[in-house]
Amino acid sequence: MSLQIDTLAYTNKLRRLAPEQKLLFAIALLIISNFAHPPVQILIAVWMSIWTIFYAGIPTKIYLKLVYIPILFWLTSLPALVINGVEINQLNLIQNDAITGFNFGSYYLYISSHGVEQGLRILTRAIASISCLYFVMLTIPFTDLLQTLRRVGLPVLITDLLLLMYRFIFVLLNTASELWIAQQSRSGYRTFSLSMKSLSLLIGQLFQRTLEKYRQVSLSLESRGFNGEFQVWHSYRYYLSKRYAMEAILGCLILLELEWKIAFL
Repeated sequence: MSLQIDTLAYTNKLRRLAPEQKLLFAIALLIISNFAHPPVQILIAVWMSIWTIFYAGIPTKIYLKLVYIPILFWLTSLPALVINGVEINQLNLIQNDAITGFNFGSYYLYISSHGVEQGLRILTRAIASISCLYFVMLTIPFTDLLQTLRRVGLPVLITDLLLLMYRFIFVLLNTASELWIAQQSRSGYRTFSLSMKSLSLLIGQLFQRTLEKYRQVSLSLESRGFNGEFQVWHSYRYYLSKRYAMEAILGCLILLELEWKIAFL
């Protein structure tokens, strides 16, 4: 999936659009989503999905798979938000909050209406925020993003560390995939005990091979006269789109107006 995301970032329809324009647009919507009410957050998620799927040409199936990831994490944390419990002699304190429940020993477990409301607020904010992040991930190559951050004053040391981390994510994934395929071909996961043994071997080999890859990268950098700063060549000439800029500004103003009406009505 990470390799596919990187490929889409280099081949999407908004590839030649200036990274600064896309980044400012995503940051503006991210800021709005952090203080907006759920209806506005839902509109932000839908709008960013339109930009990502229709304007950038990202396949809908891939985008929905990415959206499924934060929803899965939200579902795992939902019981902690929704399910509450009190002692049976304190039932009068939760009459307005309990939707339904049952006795469990000397306690009463119930589904909290406040917890449900809080869970839905977290979901809408998470989806709105992650849609802005996915727009940046799927339309701006990582090297272009780092170059943009350098131009706005981010220290070179931080951008170089981010570039190395990004590089070793792919090294880690490729190494893990090769080891897992080799173990699968030898029926290494046939039983539970074999699975645990194979998994421990995979983790050990993964650590060892990652260190070896790091040593090879260090030697290759030294042999090429690395002077402490990565230089990335860019062959693309970007352009600023007045149409997209006007559409983004107008959309943000409409969202702010809707938020103002919801907040003060």
